[in-house]
Amino acid sequence: MLVFDADDTLWENNILFERVIEDFLDWLAHPTLDRVEIRAILDDIERANTVAHGYGSRVFLRSLGDCLSRLRERPATTAEQREIEELAVALVEGQIELIPGVADTLTELGRRHDLWLLTKGAVQEQQRKLDASGLADHFTSVHIVAEKDAQVYRQLVVEHELVPEATWMIGNSPKSDILPARRAGLNAVFIPHQHTWVLEYDELDPADERVLHLTAFAELRDHF
Repeated sequence: MLVFDADDTLWENNILFERVIEDFLDWLAHPTLDRVEIRAILDDIERANTVAHGYGSRVFLRSLGDCLSRLRERPATTAEQREIEELAVALVEGQIELIPGVADTLTELGRRHDLWLLTKGAVQEQQRKLDASGLADHFTSVHIVAEKDAQVYRQLVVEHELVPEATWMIGNSPKSDILPARRAGLNAVFIPHQHTWVLEYDELDPADERVLHLTAFAELRDHF
């Protein structure tokens, strides 16, 4: 059983948010704080908002508005909120760009294994991305959840009578894909992405023999 993460594992995701942030910082042009200082403030706001409101582009836009309000010490005006939304049009309506080798690799793996998708975020947004990706037919089961913690993985195991030792979680996020899957007794495959969201960082145990480290998605064909 191979269970795949979606964002930044199957298709590009965080780089789109990073481009919007760069445009936001250009537009903001704060008179005293530099880009690093503003980004630290935005990261703190995003961390709080994901706990309170979940994930997705709408929560991200909320975080940009909250950041603007904090820096200017007043609520964002209607015009400013509209400007922020215009900055993120490409993010909300953009096309899906697959990670190199994903489609062919899933086709080959699907001949030998049962493939599932487990992704977190807003249901409609994640479903839209999956539909646009053209990858939906590769998966026998799709799960869109609010958060990916150890309890979610344990629930998946129990509800679907999975064998943890024969199940592999494949993703780019130590925080959401690798560590909680291991806590639930599953194996994991870590495929790092250079643009992984900073809030998804965490330390992995290099001595954990049940975590396979790869450098590219296509390498899965050599192991499964």
